[in-house]
This record gives sequence, C-alpha cells and structure tokens, in this order.
Amino acid sequence: MKNNIIDFNGEFDVIPTGKKYAPRIKSVGPKEEKYTNSLKKSIIKSGLCDGMTISFHHHFRNGDYILNDVLNIIASLGIKNLTLAPSSLAAVHEPLIRHIENGVVTEILTSGLRGVLASKISSGLLKKPVIIRSHGGRARAIEAGDIKIDVAFLGTPSADAYGNANSVKGNSTCGSLGYARVDAEYAEHVIIITDCLIDYPNYPASISQKNVDQVVKVNAIGDPDKISTGATRFTKNPKELLMAKNVALIIQKTKYFKDGFSFQTGSGGASLAVTRFLREAMIEKSIKASFVLGGITKPMVEMYEEGLIKTLFDVQSFDKIAAESIQKNEEHFEIDASLYANPHNKGNIVNKLDVVILSALEIDTNFNVNVITGSNGEIMGASGGHSDTAACAKLTVVVAPLFRGRIPTVVKNVHNVITPGSSIDILVTERGIAINPLREDLIELFKDSSFNITSIQTLEKIARDYCGERKPVKFTDQTVGIIEYRDGTVIDLIKAVEKNV
Repeated sequence: MKNNIIDFNGEFDVIPTGKKYAPRIKSVGPKEEKYTNSLKKSIIKSGLCDGMTISFHHHFRNGDYILNDVLNIIASLGIKNLTLAPSSLAAVHEPLIRHIENGVVTEILTSGLRGVLASKISSGLLKKPVIIRSHGGRARAIEAGDIKIDVAFLGTPSADAYGNANSVKGNSTCGSLGYARVDAEYAEHVIIITDCLIDYPNYPASISQKNVDQVVKVNAIGDPDKISTGATRFTKNPKELLMAKNVALIIQKTKYFKDGFSFQTGSGGASLAVTRFLREAMIEKSIKASFVLGGITKPMVEMYEEGLIKTLFDVQSFDKIAAESIQKNEEHFEIDASLYANPHNKGNIVNKLDVVILSALEIDTNFNVNVITGSNGEIMGASGGHSDTAACAKLTVVVAPLFRGRIPTVVKNVHNVITPGSSIDILVTERGIAINPLREDLIELFKDSSFNITSIQTLEKIARDYCGERKPVKFTDQTVGIIEYRDGTVIDLIKAVEKNV
C-alpha cells in the first residue's frame, strides 16, 4: 500500500514543494541510429528488467493494440514484477489478467479500468492496490517523480526513424497525443511504435526526437474506429437528449453564458450531447466561445468551422473528425495533460474554464460524485478529468439519469468519491434539478424559474421509491484501489467485493 498517505482536505489545500523530477541526461551522436526493426529487439535494447515501471497511453481506447502486444513479448522474455502505469485501461486489455496471474505485472497506476479486467481486480486479483489518478493528477505525479517511468511504449500514427512522431498522419490516426507527451518528456527510455514510417523530418511533431530513444515499425498500432465507443458514444436516447437540452437552457440563464465564454463536456452520452444544444443558443444569441477544452468531438469541430468557437484545446480526440481537424484547422491545438489540468504547474487551462458538464455513475446527497465503481462496488470507470475540471470551472454541472434500469444514480452515500461535493454546483436529472446549497447565488437565480428545481434529498427519495432500497454490497478488508485526488492526497479507498473473492 502507498506509503506516507495524506488524506484529502480540500480542493486547493496542498501547496506544492520541491522540484520537478528529471530523467537522466543522454546523448545521441551523429552516426547513431534509433530505428529498430522489431519490437522484441527494441524491448531488449531498452534494458527493461524485473521491477521496472512501464507506461502506455490510451488514445486508441478500445482500439489499442500496443499494450497487449508489448506485454506478450515482455512475458516471453521472462521479465517479472513490473509496475504498469498507463494513462488508462479499457476492456480491450483483458489479456492483462494472465500477465498479472503470472507475475509479469504486480502493480498498476492508472486513471481507469473497465471490463473483465476491472472486475477481476475488484475481486483482489492484484496483491497491491491500484492507484487511481485523474488526468491532471497523473501528469502531476509524473512531473513530481511520484511515478518514475523506466520505459514508455508510445504508439503513434506516424514517425520518422529519428523519433519525430505525429498524431494525425498515417493510417491509424488517433488525434491528440496529450497523455503520451508527458510520458515522452519524463520517461528514462522512450520507444515510439508506429505503423507508418515517414521520411525525416516528420513535422509538425507531437512528440519530438529530442525525447525519443528508439523507433520501431509494426504492422498495426490500433483501430481508430474503436475510439468513439462506450463513454464517448454519441447518444440518440430521448431521455439523455432531454437532459442535455435542459443543461443547455440552464447554462444560458447564468452569467457565464456570454460572448467569450469557455466550456468542456465530459464523457457520457448526455454530457456530450449538450454541445449540440449550446450551438443553437449561441447562433440565436450571437455568442461565440473563446475556447473549448478536453476531449474534442465532431460537433465541436463543426462549431469551430462555423466560427462559433475560437480555439480548440485538444488533450484527447474522441472521434476521427476531431483527430483530422488538428492537421487542417489553425487554432485546433494539441495540448499535453499537464497543460490541461496539472494542479501543480504555473497555470493549467482548466483554471480558465467557465463551464463544465460532467456525468456520474453515482452522486450522493452531499453532491459527492462516483465515476469509478458501479452499484455492485466493482471498478468499471475512470477518474479522467472529472475532479480536475469540477474543481476549477466557474460552473460545474453534473447530468445523469435519476436511475438506470432499477439502479439508482442519486443515493445517500456513493460507494467511492472521485469528485468531492464542494466542486459540484448543479445536478440535472430527467425528474428534477438540484442546486448545491453552497451556491446561494444559483439558488437565488433559479428560485422563480420554470425549471423543476428541488432538493437532492428529494431526488434521492424519488429514486429510492422507484427502485426500492438498494442492497448493501459486502466488502472485505482488502483494499484493491487507492483513489488519489488531483493534488496527490488520498480521497477514498476501494475495497474488494466479497462475493467475488
């Protein structure tokens, strides 16, 4: 378990000290080459050995090939006891289970887990608890040296043989390499893996040659068509669209909806759909956004091209249109995760955010939000940029159905806290809207409005009356996950689910 645990004590309580971590200085002479003709050779050449930390990015989401391929080779070389530090893990990474069982991977540091892998870890598959960090928190941890990456394996759509990697050129376009760029800067050894080798120089470079040790070409690095699935899908659900429309109407009534405002929509069908309705209002009222941030989508690109958005700050492209936009649109900028949301640098972009719309697996009567574990207590989601954006935006709106099936979303107590209630301003459900009592200004603003404003306690009761009392989940004493807040303090622990043990 993590040593020197400091408990969370408020969004901005921690004052950073010390200096940034730095990898060892290396030099490459004019006659030295970086290209290696096989992935296995590149792993051997990296000096990877037992007990090291390796990292990957998740920009291909469920279309990623790199992590599974690399770990299979590592296992064949007999290397054990590795710490795996990817920006996130998806259902496609289920083969990781056997590498945990065989002792190849003994610790995981990530933002999220999904699928069978997540379920197995929730049952105690790993002896050490997974450490869950937000996207900004991961960047902070790498820069502070809390995560020391020995070898970073970074799949890129194209690269030249000297290490200049581009996120758009090539057949496997994934868009912004925002999470990979931090790894490239701070890892001791960086291997660029591509399926499209381009003549030198491959510019503009998302990752520069000055940070790259090796380049290797493989048959395929990922399937771009599987980026826009799951949490990044576009919804056609009438209930989600109704909630999204109400969110847009609420935003319009606040002082933040004005010319030059900025916004971000998090993952989840309803929150992503808000963009469509904001577009209509912006056209009607001749309002333009100064910037949109985070995971960039096709509707955002279309609004940019219509002149409704001045700048797109892209840390992760959520679809092919967004990815291709980086290359053709002048003010569509690829940004790294530290610039995006690291709380301990000299100014991240989330600090300048006016409005953020987020989703929730659960939200409780204190407005605490859970996006990591499901109603059964199992890990099934990701911290992502949830707590990063919620803490900093002037207006934080959570949009979620009151219940999913017969499972309540609004509950008395969430299983696990990712984002503290003090960061949440408004909850929008299909059966009512609740405003955090801390936001007296918003309560006053909406007191005579036509919106169905109610208390979050009332919403919880409606959900409970409809779904019935939820059966308590039985947990063991084993800690399977440590949830870090973005500043490195510990906000919650995830316990093993008893029924799975």
